[in-house]
Amino acid sequence: MNGFDLARHTDHHWPHIEIVIASGHVLPAEGDMPDRATFISKPFNKRTVHEHLATMLPDEKKPEPLAKAV
Repeated sequence: MNGFDLARHTDHHWPHIEIVIASGHVLPAEGDMPDRATFISKPFNKRTVHEHLATMLPDEKKPEPLAKAV
């Protein structure tokens, strides 16, 4: 099972979980990722991760530091 397989499995069994996939070796092809998943190319910095989480997480799921920063 690769990371894309794991993401699809997780989305199928636990759809309430937000999914972020990061890789520096492969880019997702059509159908690799669940519709709601987010992909980040490595290398990345904390600002990139912060921006993705701020965009993808609904307000009620944002941890306090993220909610305050947005």
